[in-house]
Amino acid sequence: MKKNQIAKLCMAACLVLGMFMIPVNRMEVRAAASVMATVQGTVMSGTTTELLKLSTKEGDMEIKLDSGTDTSACKILLPDYKISVSVSHGSDGYLHAVKITTEAQTPAVTLDFSTSANVTGTIGDKTTSEILYFNTQQGEMEIKLDATTNMSGCSVLVVDKSYSITCVRGSDAYMHAVSISDAGMAAGTSSPSSPASPVTPSTTVPVSSGLTPAPTGTVTAATGTVSGTVAENTKENLLYLSTKDGEMQFAIDSSTDARSGVVLTPGNKLTVSFYHGSDAYLHAVSLSGQKDAPSMAQMDTSDVATVTGTVGDESSESVLYLDTPQGEMQLKLDAVNSISNCKVFVAGKKLSLTCTRGSDAYMHAIDITGM
Repeated sequence: MKKNQIAKLCMAACLVLGMFMIPVNRMEVRAAASVMATVQGTVMSGTTTELLKLSTKEGDMEIKLDSGTDTSACKILLPDYKISVSVSHGSDGYLHAVKITTEAQTPAVTLDFSTSANVTGTIGDKTTSEILYFNTQQGEMEIKLDATTNMSGCSVLVVDKSYSITCVRGSDAYMHAVSISDAGMAAGTSSPSSPASPVTPSTTVPVSSGLTPAPTGTVTAATGTVSGTVAENTKENLLYLSTKDGEMQFAIDSSTDARSGVVLTPGNKLTVSFYHGSDAYLHAVSLSGQKDAPSMAQMDTSDVATVTGTVGDESSESVLYLDTPQGEMQLKLDAVNSISNCKVFVAGKKLSLTCTRGSDAYMHAIDITGM
């Protein structure tokens, strides 16, 4: 009996030792080949290239993605995207995705392939099933996905992963993804390039002296015009405009004519003439705001003062609200001779102004310099 016990112990030890000697690549989890069910639902936040989080009418599911998962019919695994998943049981206790599909939808827009541009970045967490919020070195872009987008160069599309995208402008004013590949692989070309950063302007432009000089830089003819209100995220070199069709972005260049639309504070009404740039941005050719008729006040040029402060949110094309260490000033903009060292005024912009009192009891800005 002792011999039998010793033999059994030896066999158990050999089995344990054998398990440790199995090559690592032999121990990987494998899913059963047969499909046990197909589930429908929407992709949830937290989905990665290894794990799909799916919200279904029966509840939330976690489904593993393998190298063998067939994603040829659906590579978009972004939040709220509706998909169908064929699943099988894995030896690790997880459900494993065998195939992922979705219903393709044809976009009702015309794409302008002459505006093609290549951009590289990561997909932001604000991304929806329709619009990619794409974080590049130059800032955030909004790029639409279409049923025709070529994604043969990437495994699946998930938040926070790096990609290269070839995109073109659509008739809806959005950029549309033509092809997407994992970063490091070309998205339709051999060497993807990032969009050029909008030029930070620094010019001197006489405003109301009777002179009407052309803006500096190369002026490109406008291909479209749109009206809306200035949105919160507007910067000196990038205008965010809220329109009836959604929010649009316009690069403000050294050549942009802002003489009639210099104040870009939130809520101000603005009309923008623009063209499509080769860098995937819309570029502003001219800006035109709403301005009161000039007053007939006489200026007391014998008493000129210099003040420094920052542009307030309530500023308009007619009146500049300037926050100074001494308090808030209201300065009319109907007698401005020159604006230097800046193209536009955004909320918080620091300015130095020479101003004088008018016969209407208002202070009037004469010369304005950006700081």
